[in-house]
Amino acid sequence: MGEQQHVVIAGGGPVGLWLAAELRSGGIAVTVVEERTEIDGRSKALTVHPRTIEVLASRGVHEPFLAEGLAIPNGHFALLDDRLDFRDLDTPFPYTLALPQARTEELLEEYALGLGATVRRGHRVTGLTERADSVTVQVEGAQGAYEMSAAYVVGCDGTRSAVRAAAGIGFPGTPSTVLGWLGDVALDRPPRPGFSALTLRGGVMVAPLPGGRFRIVGVSPDGVTTQWPGELTMDELREKTAAVAGEDFGMRDPSWLSRYGNATRLAAEYRRGRVLLAGDAAHQHFPTGGVGMNVGIQDAHNLGWKLVATLKGRAPYGLLDTYDAERRPVGAQLMEHSRAQTALVTTFTTEGLALRSLLSRMIATEPGFRRTLSERLTALDVGYPAADPAAHILTGVRAPDLAFAGTERRLFGLLRPDAYLLLDLTGTGTDAVFGGRARPGLTVHAGTLHRAPAGWEGVSAALIRPDGHVAWAGEETDGAALSRAADKAVAAAIVGSV
Repeated sequence: MGEQQHVVIAGGGPVGLWLAAELRSGGIAVTVVEERTEIDGRSKALTVHPRTIEVLASRGVHEPFLAEGLAIPNGHFALLDDRLDFRDLDTPFPYTLALPQARTEELLEEYALGLGATVRRGHRVTGLTERADSVTVQVEGAQGAYEMSAAYVVGCDGTRSAVRAAAGIGFPGTPSTVLGWLGDVALDRPPRPGFSALTLRGGVMVAPLPGGRFRIVGVSPDGVTTQWPGELTMDELREKTAAVAGEDFGMRDPSWLSRYGNATRLAAEYRRGRVLLAGDAAHQHFPTGGVGMNVGIQDAHNLGWKLVATLKGRAPYGLLDTYDAERRPVGAQLMEHSRAQTALVTTFTTEGLALRSLLSRMIATEPGFRRTLSERLTALDVGYPAADPAAHILTGVRAPDLAFAGTERRLFGLLRPDAYLLLDLTGTGTDAVFGGRARPGLTVHAGTLHRAPAGWEGVSAALIRPDGHVAWAGEETDGAALSRAADKAVAAAIVGSV
């Protein structure tokens, strides 16, 4: 394909690889440029959240993750004693998966390559030049400098994004004032699963890793600083862990020791012309709750189908602009939540511990409060505002994995990155209401719901975006009126559809 059907992605981590797979599934040529020559075995991220598993399931690639990941049906908010329970969440995957980022990257790279993506390792983007109808990307590789021309370039290249810098997109925020610490070790006396504790001496959490190893992460009063104390040592890790937990759990054989800060920044724009940003290139934060990689993959999931529709000439005017409008507020909320949790895990005072105790009891005793935090942590609550204030209440929300009566097929299995899904829920059959509407950019499915989830009672039809969010829903009972409403919704979503 020529440059008009080509996207260059800077960064071959989970975000860039998922975006590459989405583009290739939609028939778009894509080249991933990754500076690392191989996947880094030191996994920054360990947690795959329920919404991310849903994203994987919507493309039929979730099974390897389920097979290898450790399912954990709860999670923490700011290391509070009472944990969030995910088991009552409206999802087929009411748990997080403990899976090292290195393995996540391996699975996603295998998927993207299998779809025909090009991944160039040992190459890095050094600059770009935007033109009216294309963007030229400057790259440095093992054989020297060269250029690639593309319709769009997407920076998935981390907090020090070369793409963001070359595009002149600001990255405002606050510098680091807190340093956490991390060690991947073996433990002779591991604590109970889900162990975490926070006292006046600091906070610590222990998470399992494959191969019987463990990750210990924590914060200490002396970490509330703007001064770099030097590299973390094994003796320091033992001392800090024992100060909080009362023992060091017999830790030995470290494979990774590191510190991390709470610098918090949000890109001024997620899109500027033919340059777009996703993942850590767009947002930086303290890694509370293990959400960073997940938000990045969800950025890519929002962006991928919009690039496919745009490059295939099916996108209504301004569709790509909705990427910034929809995902930048999610990044802003991520900053707010990470800052709030940072305050709670670095409150080494008796007053601070009292606040933590109060909030922890609310998690234990207030189901609504607990569910709200759970849905926000897992991103199951993410919805996008409807352009029309008179739109159905479902417009913009994430569609659950709807089950249809008389069949084993479910909604996630019907979604595609290159097509909207029109659901006929009247039970009268496709030919009766939506016959003949399937076309490029649109698929149709007819069937009644096995059980209507909250908000779906009375819905007779719905148009689902490729990323699984509702574009339109109707409750018309008259077949002709419903058909006209569906035609209008499809025409607004897909150029040339009617």
